[in-house]
Amino acid sequence: MTLALLGFAMIAVFMTLVMTRRMTAVVALIIVPIVFALFAGAGPGVGAMMLKGLAQTAPTAIMLMFAILYFGVMIDAGLFQPLVRRIVAWAGENPVKLMLGHVALVAIVGLDGDGTTTILVAVSALLPVYRKLGIDILKFAVLGSLTFILMNMSPWGGPAARVAASLKIDPSELFIPMLPVVGAGLASVFALAWWFGRQERARLAKAPVAVPADDAPDISDSALAGAFRSDPAALRPGLIWLNFSLTAVLMVAVVLRLAPLPALFMAGAALALAINYPRLADQRDRLISHAGNVLSVGVMVLAAGAFTGVMTETGMIKAMADSILTVLPPEVGPFLAPITALISIPANFLLSADAWYFGVLPVIAETAAPYGVTPEQIGRASLMGGPVHSLSPLVAAVYLKCALLDIELADLQRYAWKYALGLCGVLIAAALLFGVIPLVAAYP
Repeated sequence: MTLALLGFAMIAVFMTLVMTRRMTAVVALIIVPIVFALFAGAGPGVGAMMLKGLAQTAPTAIMLMFAILYFGVMIDAGLFQPLVRRIVAWAGENPVKLMLGHVALVAIVGLDGDGTTTILVAVSALLPVYRKLGIDILKFAVLGSLTFILMNMSPWGGPAARVAASLKIDPSELFIPMLPVVGAGLASVFALAWWFGRQERARLAKAPVAVPADDAPDISDSALAGAFRSDPAALRPGLIWLNFSLTAVLMVAVVLRLAPLPALFMAGAALALAINYPRLADQRDRLISHAGNVLSVGVMVLAAGAFTGVMTETGMIKAMADSILTVLPPEVGPFLAPITALISIPANFLLSADAWYFGVLPVIAETAAPYGVTPEQIGRASLMGGPVHSLSPLVAAVYLKCALLDIELADLQRYAWKYALGLCGVLIAAALLFGVIPLVAAYP
């Protein structure tokens, strides 16, 4: 019982430090478990406990670091720029096409998992058209947010990476079974975009707005490079098709699991650098330009390994799970996967991502294990509440989006709640339908 109390206290302290911004997640993930492990009597063994956790999360950290580098190089080389131009040209000034194109653009650009870049590109390419036609900007915010949340469920996206690190599971085992769920989610967002577009087309037909002649999107090389936060000198327009082919092959290899994800992205990043920037100086420049993003994510995942290693090796996480099992009605246990999916909705809004995935989720997974619910199933269930995370006041990107769109967060929340909750419902229903999470776990 003492270990359980220490474990709950450790999680509470960690969550408090992170959510009150007294410490960064990386610092809290390292310092807090060391202090509590010493209280638990681990003594000199703390280092070995941390190393065990690090060994389990290192592959995830490597995969993320090289995935970020790969997509960063593709953005630098200009892979996505022709796609942006084609979507803008296809959409024209038709509200239905514009909103369908908006979802497609965010789905493509959001593949790299960088929310800030995705927002900047969408704002640069499409927001002027929305304003020119007089379309409700809140619809722009809703479509972009919901689409990016779905694309961010990829193994190299923030939520899935945190789940894999906290539960010490293979990111591909977590994500690949979720592909039909993500597909169902995207289909529902495209349907919402079509409905929004028809609404706006009918409204504008009744009350046309004055169209400014000079309000048009700037999709020049330099403008898009600025939106992608890349160097115009690094563009490689002559290698677009080769880069597209390399990316397509890499994505097929990821889905088919032809090799471990760290190996695939290491090879992909190396080939991308060698093909696009054969000069040593250019390769060094690309590595330096992406070092900040690569380092911040890799360090966080490794720190999470130290945190979960201490929780596991001291016996805290098992003690916490055992204490919950003593009060949890046995008939509830087999339903912990859908229960976790439902809990993830308020948790994704009220808690920071680090507090939810690193603090709460491991305890739920350990509690569910005796009932036959696997860590992968609990991990997938924890992602179902992602759509409401895009409205949380704890997410920095939300404030950037509101500033760029000149809207208030409260207005966005009031308008978008029903659509975010609706998408959560679609994801949970699809996950149960496709067997991604079990409605009732089979256990003896």
